[in-house]
Amino acid sequence: MLSLPDIQAAQERLQGMIIPTPLVYSQTLSKMCGRKVFLKLENLQTTGSFKLRGSLNKLHLLPEMHRTAGVVAASAGNHAQGVAYAAALAGLPATIVMPQWASLSKQAATEGYGGRVILHGQSLAEALAHAQELAREGLTFIHPYDDPEIIAGQGTLGLEIMSALPEVDAVLIPVGGGGLAAGIALAIKSLKSQVRIYGVQSSLVPSAQAAFEAGRPTPVPGAPTLADGINVTCLGQHTFPLLHQCLDGLALVSEAEIADAVLLLLEKKKVLSEGAGAVPVAALLHVLSKKDLGERVVLVISGGNIDIPLLERVVQRGLLHSRRLLSIQVALPDSPGSLGALAGLVGQAGANILHLAHDRLSLDLPLRQTRVKLDLETLGAAHCEHILETLRQASYRVEIPEGEGF
Repeated sequence: MLSLPDIQAAQERLQGMIIPTPLVYSQTLSKMCGRKVFLKLENLQTTGSFKLRGSLNKLHLLPEMHRTAGVVAASAGNHAQGVAYAAALAGLPATIVMPQWASLSKQAATEGYGGRVILHGQSLAEALAHAQELAREGLTFIHPYDDPEIIAGQGTLGLEIMSALPEVDAVLIPVGGGGLAAGIALAIKSLKSQVRIYGVQSSLVPSAQAAFEAGRPTPVPGAPTLADGINVTCLGQHTFPLLHQCLDGLALVSEAEIADAVLLLLEKKKVLSEGAGAVPVAALLHVLSKKDLGERVVLVISGGNIDIPLLERVVQRGLLHSRRLLSIQVALPDSPGSLGALAGLVGQAGANILHLAHDRLSLDLPLRQTRVKLDLETLGAAHCEHILETLRQASYRVEIPEGEGF
């Protein structure tokens, strides 16, 4: 079984090829949580995520006989880029199978790192199956997480945490297939067994929870989630025993909590995190907020490869959930001055109108009325209530559009 010397050897092997990413203190999160909170910013790693560590370690340990034909991997994002970049550094050809829906930006990034991209299948499982077919034709398959040499590479993050903050009391780590959490947990527990380590998953894909309950890796249904980097439906055969041995607990976070965490990191700390990278923040602020984590807590921000169109939607969702964005509908007489009076009252209440749309065609509206939808920038929940009460006292009938309430 994998041990601390394997991870220490990987760290030696990777010197000069990876960035020892910074561990920074977050004053905002520390004030919110009443403890000292540090962020391990692996989003600043080359290729934008932790995946490069495991890929580099694996490729540099490949026997010579497996190098000639090259390597193959299946991924929709971070693993694809990590393998492509690592293969380029090792002088190996890399073929990356991506599902047909993989984002154009991630396809371009993978090709930019030197990978040959093949689009295949409507799911990651279909892409994976095709990659394994190519492996049977002579390419070497690089698993995204269920490989001891991959896990050892990811575990170098744990060594960096212990070197930078030996007095750490707790570490929160995203869990997908389990390679990152298994490697970090093994490294840290081997050096300081009293450190509490929690894995964090999206509540929509709780594969680790299912495995722990069943006592073995157990598939769960997949589901669309903001934390797409940890949208893995089953733990690995290598990762499960390490997680079972080293984790002190698991935390599940909701989509709204993930969106809030992405927004908080971006706005308060100027840290761009993908959904998977932000789940430790979500867990600290919600499900683990009352847990005894000690005085010094490290959150592993595992990656920052979020597509800009998705980021825009995540920010909107986060603003809605935190009540910094209020969407309302108001029926008005379709006459001069009506809209101006409404806008003036909204301004008096201290809100900023971000977007305005008219609807005159809905069949439920009288012919001489129009419905106006307003997206308002607010200061938060109390301000939202003040705005709504101001409009209602002025005899406006205010509605919250379905799906945009709070």
